[in-house]
Parts: sequence; C-alpha cells; structure tokens
Amino acid sequence: MSASPRKGRRDATAAAMTVASGGEMLRAASDVIAARLTILAEGLADPGKADMVEMSLMGTEKIEALTDSAAAVAGELGELAARAAHATMDEMGHAQRAAEAMATAATPQAYARAGYDYAVGWWSRAAGQMMTLNSELLRTQSEAMRPIHDAAIANARRLSGRD
Repeated sequence: MSASPRKGRRDATAAAMTVASGGEMLRAASDVIAARLTILAEGLADPGKADMVEMSLMGTEKIEALTDSAAAVAGELGELAARAAHATMDEMGHAQRAAEAMATAATPQAYARAGYDYAVGWWSRAAGQMMTLNSELLRTQSEAMRPIHDAAIANARRLSGRD
C-alpha cells in the first residue's frame, strides 16, 4: 500500500467527480420521486388505469441497484483487506529486522539508532498506507454509488417522457 502524488491527484479528481455525480443522482431521484408519486396518485384515483408495470419497477429497480452496489462494495473491500494483510506482513518483517538490529547492537547508540530508524520508517510507511487507504475508500464509495446513480438517471430520463 503506497501512494504517489499522481495517484493522489487522480483520486482527488475522482472524489470531486463522485460528489458531482451524487448531486446529479439526487436531482434525478427527486424527479423520479415526483413522477412516481403522480403515477401512484393516478392509480389510487382510478385503480383500473393504474400503471402496474411502473409500480412494480419501483421496488425491483431499487433491489437490483442496491444488490449491484453491495457487490461492488464487497469486491472493493475484499481487495482492500488483502492489501492490508500484505502490508501487515511486510510491517512484521520490518519489526523483526529492527528487533534483530537492536538485539545485536554493539553500543547503546547503535541500539537507539536501530529503534529510531524503525520508528521513522514505520511513520513514513503508515502515512503512505493511510493515504492509499483513503484513496481506496473513495474509489469504493464511487463504485458503490455507480449502480444507484445509473438507475436514478435512467429512471429520470425514462419518466420525463411520460405524459
């Protein structure tokens, strides 16, 4: 798990696009809700003319989008867990080498230096790993939102043509 400045910029851009996509999704969702409330009201006013196809889509489309979203999150988090486990194993190797260096240090200064070097290295690795984790979580959020966004946009387009 390591982050580069280029990847950081790319992730920041992706995060900004996710925010914009979220706004677009909220606008589309409000349009869909308004259209579907009208359809429901018309169906209640005249049950014989109720749009049963559209009414059934109200539930099934949500389930499909949420299922796709959950699958995306599960996949992303699985990959993230594997990378975290690998980083943990790497860190255990660093700690073991530091412990060996400290145990075999010939002088108190060498002992202190080995401990200091490990601590500084750990801090650097931890900071890089946290940057990478944040980027990966942003990507996971984006992947989780995508199916819900796509369904809301498609429904808004489809329902805007109804009259």
